[in-house]
Amino acid sequence: MSLLDVDGLQIGRVEDVVIRPSLRGAPHVIGLVAEVHRRRIFLNAGRIAEVDAGGVRLKASTVDLQRFSQKPAELLASDLYKRSVDGQSVMDIALAPFPDSAEPWLVTGVALGVSRALRRRTGETVDWSDTPGLWDTGVDLRQVAPLVDLHPTDLARTVTTMTPARRRLLTEALDDEELADLLEEMSEEDQVRLLEGMSVERVADVVEEMEPDDAADLLAEMPVATRDQLLAEMEGEDAATLRRLLRYDATTAGGIMTPQPVILTPSHTVAEALARIRNPDVDAVEAAQVFVCERPMTTPTGRFLGVVGFQRLLREAPSVPVGECIQSTDFVRPELAESEVAERLAAYDLVGLAVCDEAGRLVGAITVDDVLDRSLPAGWRRRRR
Repeated sequence: MSLLDVDGLQIGRVEDVVIRPSLRGAPHVIGLVAEVHRRRIFLNAGRIAEVDAGGVRLKASTVDLQRFSQKPAELLASDLYKRSVDGQSVMDIALAPFPDSAEPWLVTGVALGVSRALRRRTGETVDWSDTPGLWDTGVDLRQVAPLVDLHPTDLARTVTTMTPARRRLLTEALDDEELADLLEEMSEEDQVRLLEGMSVERVADVVEEMEPDDAADLLAEMPVATRDQLLAEMEGEDAATLRRLLRYDATTAGGIMTPQPVILTPSHTVAEALARIRNPDVDAVEAAQVFVCERPMTTPTGRFLGVVGFQRLLREAPSVPVGECIQSTDFVRPELAESEVAERLAAYDLVGLAVCDEAGRLVGAITVDDVLDRSLPAGWRRRRR
């Protein structure tokens, strides 16, 4: 099938489906393998907007061109075809989306039939559970299956008590996004320990799925040679963002900011702003306000103009430009100490702050959860019950 960007333009072709068996139910479709610019790349299922007769449409125009590498706990649909089940061959696989479209697709059935040189006949379609042998990847995930359903915060507390062998099984059971979510709930020291022994390619894939500020904190804990190797393995734009963050001291505003807040130009309407913050991929704390800047809209932006909170957006007519709704033009410099950032947030009851360079360009934003994470004493995650 054709691979289409957000505007419906073809950017490649889909070649395969990546499946991860689950001990909790049907195997999950965690992504697709596609050919883009003569590269076989992996597309996470969460980045797929829709699938229809026209092709597979993505939620965004950009894709990660990192070459696809199959992981131990993964299966490719193409590997299952022609495999024998009770004297018949696997001819096809039935897929269906979860009721919640934010979740990945899953395998619902298997079509069995006869395939010979001049004959191809499909006989019956059976439920996926009637073909248990198909989903054996050779990786024993039963030991960690009950853990995969835990919230990342709860799983993070459990991981610190695991043996190295059990931690390896867990990292094989989690996909890149799930592992990134887990890492974001751990201290940098525990993050490094969990990633020990993993390939550079896998670690780079996981770091790319992390929030940039958390990823920069993790990279800062690694030896310089390892950090440089990972950055070289990552997509150019992601690596450039992390290199920029790593220039700031970890205890300053620049060291705790996210470089990807919700940014709009003053001519964008309230309706467009609400659509942006309604996107489930935007964290709730980042959706609390939008930052209004002159173009370009990626950091470092054009001149920073101000901030609009979501409550103000809800009170305005949909057609009103956000430039007319600005509530605050306050910002801090990247070199401001994190303690002073916390004082500023507390003094003015703010949920976030713009961070601007000397030219008045937005380089990032600080949210209240970032400050709380830094303000709590070391080891607070382990002490939570």
